[in-house]
Amino acid sequence: MPSDQSTWLIAVPQDGDSEGLLPEITTKLHQQSRSTAVAELHIPSFKAGTLDSLISLSEELPKQETAFTAIVAKTVDTLRNLLNNDPSKLAQHVQVNETSVDAYLLSGWKWNEGRYGVQRGLRDMVDILIKEMTSIDNALKAKLNNYNLIKGSLTQMQRKKQGNLSSRSLADVVTKEHVIEDSEYLETLLVAVPKNGVKEWNSKYERLSTMVVPRSSKVVASDEDYTLFGVVVFKRVHDEFVQKCRENKFIVRDFVFSEDELAKQQDELETADTTEKELWTELLRLSRTNFSESFQILVHLKVIRLFVESVLRYGLPANYTGLVIKPESKTTKRSLAVLTTHFTYLSPRSNRAKGKKGDNEDFMGEYQTLMDQEFFDFVLFEVPWIVN
Repeated sequence: MPSDQSTWLIAVPQDGDSEGLLPEITTKLHQQSRSTAVAELHIPSFKAGTLDSLISLSEELPKQETAFTAIVAKTVDTLRNLLNNDPSKLAQHVQVNETSVDAYLLSGWKWNEGRYGVQRGLRDMVDILIKEMTSIDNALKAKLNNYNLIKGSLTQMQRKKQGNLSSRSLADVVTKEHVIEDSEYLETLLVAVPKNGVKEWNSKYERLSTMVVPRSSKVVASDEDYTLFGVVVFKRVHDEFVQKCRENKFIVRDFVFSEDELAKQQDELETADTTEKELWTELLRLSRTNFSESFQILVHLKVIRLFVESVLRYGLPANYTGLVIKPESKTTKRSLAVLTTHFTYLSPRSNRAKGKKGDNEDFMGEYQTLMDQEFFDFVLFEVPWIVN
């Protein structure tokens, strides 16, 4: 059963009044739901090649189709993340040649002969599509990796400026007036004390170790969780004082005041912020372009697969009529039933294509058993909906 969240690509032999097929199918489907969209799909008369080559492609194309679909989905996920999962903004960027996916598929889709001339063999065209899709995927991976690196660096810098006084950077908290500089014997230690421990700190800091300067504790800053004190001690008792603070759950911050370091950190933060914004813009632009390109490549691959499976099922001449159908999700089963009933006349040819053992009437059909797919009298493949 085809998904109710996909657009269907259908191929049937070009028998009889092929020009009347589109309005006839449209009328029947609209009796089930006026929301169902139907359009013509132009399937070129490719060079069919040998039976062996068709069988080989029939086995390979599903794997390539899965890989292509994953690349398209990954591009959409990248756009979604860049746009903070905003559906309206995503719809503006998930476009094909500056138009919606539906408009691209349902406006009389045609093969791009300028890029993929039908004079080439099917194998060559598939190789070209694979090469293009691989290039698109690699370009996006490289750009995304660069963006994630700088974004991670920026996040780490911003995190240092956030949090409470026990963990955040003190570069923009401590000033020159808070510390003793260039003393041979003395140093200022910065201690983050929990709010509920301030009274205890004031009563015992002078006795935590020897050689603590009396009444030297001064409040540097305060937040909801901690108060940051500066206390002067002799350098020779640094380690002992730190250990005693740890035992009393006072957090000595590892910090050396430097005006140059403060300016350096600020410059690094501003540079990282600017670079992140630039890479975000570049990645958004590339993702938008890559979606348009990769989606077109995916559809072209699906059309080749339609052709290959049609030749294997219906044989030559290789002239097939294609339809694009976007069913209304609530009437998917009824829409499929309409198609199944309408194309019942193809059943004898489709049954032979199923290739029963011992059936030599149509030896080509014996290979059809290799295709692991749901079987209808018409050939059907799906294009998942990108944005619902």
